[in-house]
Amino acid sequence: MKRIVAGVLDIAYLETGPEDGPPVILLHGFPYDVHAYTAASEILAAAGRRCIVPFLRGYGPTRFLDPATPRSGQQAALAADLLALMDALAISSAVLAGYDWGGRAACIVAALWPQRAHGLVSSGSGYNIQNIPQAGNPAAPEDEHRFWYQYYFHSERGRAGLAQNRGDLCRLLWKLWSPTWAFDEETFARTAASFDNPDFVDVVIHSYRHRFGGIPGDPMLDAIEKQLEAQPDIVVPSIVLQGADDGVDPPLEPDTDAVHFTKYEKRTVAGVGHNIPQEAPEAFADAVLALA
Repeated sequence: MKRIVAGVLDIAYLETGPEDGPPVILLHGFPYDVHAYTAASEILAAAGRRCIVPFLRGYGPTRFLDPATPRSGQQAALAADLLALMDALAISSAVLAGYDWGGRAACIVAALWPQRAHGLVSSGSGYNIQNIPQAGNPAAPEDEHRFWYQYYFHSERGRAGLAQNRGDLCRLLWKLWSPTWAFDEETFARTAASFDNPDFVDVVIHSYRHRFGGIPGDPMLDAIEKQLEAQPDIVVPSIVLQGADDGVDPPLEPDTDAVHFTKYEKRTVAGVGHNIPQEAPEAFADAVLALA
């Protein structure tokens, strides 16, 4: 475990592999943590890659430096944190790889600051940049059904439920999103400890309310959010991984992501759900190595 002051955070992170190896930044999602990359980072380190695996804001030992900083979970905050981490570690460019929230941070940096991304691996949602101005448009009923937890978090009942039952709620999401992954209680408990972060509930609730335009974001991040309203294309070499059994973001046809990429490959991983790095670390590492 290492720590570094980066932007508004004191970021805790894991590092494996040679210090002079090509850098890879591996970013987890909700509700997961750095343990999603234990096996994948070992594969990458053995192949000579320097792997940086941070706890996102609101998770594990990562902490805000100032009590007055908004506990924002909006997409621009995740991207700003990634840029700040790269600056603090003096990493000018890296392969950015992530899923869920982490994939969103990686996609945004690759889209708005392509010189910082040698390549992109986006797991789950391929083009993982929220279109907040269009968030009020209803999706197909089966999609809305999968997003029940997001609407739950819009209510104060949902906030209280996350605060009081975070372990049971997050375990349920793991099961629903990865129905063919037979994880054991020890595996879940190792990650669930990260949800005890004092900012976890505030960051999660803000993330799901902001993405629907229900509450304002951090004013310091308005400029980034404004750029994202244009749904910018991603021009860096990119590989999108989707789990064939993903219970929250299943592969869909036709592929609506490809239009947003210049250099794009899509890979569907059979027998795998939402948490691809942990369920199929070899497939995830292979994608990274194809770009690193």
